[in-house]
This record gives sequence, structure tokens and C-alpha cells, in this order.
Amino acid sequence: MRVALYWAPRVDDPLHALGSRWLGRDAETGATLPQPALPGLDLAAITADARGYGLHATLKPPFRIATSWAAMRADAMALAARTRPFALPPLRLAEHHGFLALLESERSPGLQAFCDACVTALDAHRVPPTEEEIARRRPDRLTDRQRDHLRRWGYQYVLDEWWFHVTLTRRLTEAECATVRPALAAHLGDTPALPRRVTELCLFTQAGPGAPFLVAERLPLLG
Repeated sequence: MRVALYWAPRVDDPLHALGSRWLGRDAETGATLPQPALPGLDLAAITADARGYGLHATLKPPFRIATSWAAMRADAMALAARTRPFALPPLRLAEHHGFLALLESERSPGLQAFCDACVTALDAHRVPPTEEEIARRRPDRLTDRQRDHLRRWGYQYVLDEWWFHVTLTRRLTEAECATVRPALAAHLGDTPALPRRVTELCLFTQAGPGAPFLVAERLPLLG
């Protein structure tokens, strides 16, 4: 089993329903959902990887537990208990490294601090990656700073290398993007830009290799 610390829209946020339907799966319930029609393209294939992870933005990347679920959950609850809810900047649909994703409209110091705390405060519970897993990250293509993060934290895009993103497609060709982006924008409407607050820390779990990630628990921020 692997666990991850994610941001996900609240269940009562319309972004939860719209984003889950776009991906074709609700990570809260595990239910398969009908996806919008996308003439000439296979939306199920375009969203396959993102569907497996569920609608989310990564705070602490997936890891195997070195201690126990109870110990990890206790530290996650303690982190949530000392974190004060905060406003999330309006989100915007953008092309990001060839993927379509929802990004912050502006950088949020509160969100960065929350993410940093998730990475560092729970790291004692993480099984370090194997040499084979590190090799799959292609460290030769990373910067020195990213290689340091990969060795220390098990993932290269953390702390100062992290960015908020809710991935909604695989990497697209220019022609695919010309069709998919307007369809996705129409599907989401103005929902990404609605005011919302970060009030939960979401624990997602993956039962085994290749299994879909599911919301195991939503821990309220109580600070």
C-alpha cells in the first residue's frame, strides 16, 4: 500500500463533481463516471493516468509506510490540527509541460508552507525509494537541487521545486490540445476561479501497484 497527502476539492465544491466527471472516476467513492463526449478523440485514454490518481494536487507524493498507518495518521492529524484554514487563490486552466492542469492564478505563501510541512513533518514514515525507483526518475536529467530533493525526500519536485497543479490530461500533442482545451474549459466553466478555502488535508491510499488512489480520510484543519 502507498499513501499520499493531497489537496482535493471539498465534496460540496462543484469542482469535485465536474473534475471527477471529466476524469471518469470519483476518488471519494471509487465510482466510475460517464465522461463528456469528445468527438474524434478518446477522452478515457487521454485521462487514464490522471484518473488513476484521482482529482487532486500533490502535497506529499505517494510513499510506502515505514512505520504504521496509525502512527502516520496520528502525525497527519497533528499537522492538520495546527494548520489554520486559508484561502486558495483562484485556479486557472493552463497548459503545463504539455499537460492540461489547473494552476494557481497567483502564488500562495500559505499553500507553499502547508505543502512544505506535509513533506517534512511526515517524512519519518516514508520508506526511502530503491535505487531502481530513483533511476526511473532519470536523475541525469535533473538539476543538482532536484537530485538533492530526490535523494533526501524521495521526489524531486518538493519544497522550492514544488508547484500546485491539478492534472487533468496526459501530455497532449498540439493538435490534441487545440480540441481538448476548449472542451475542458467549457466543461469546467467558471468553477475553477470560484472563491474557496483550504480546510482539509486529504489522505489518499493506493492498495497496491496499479490500483487507483482513493480518499481514505479528510482531516479538518483546526489551527
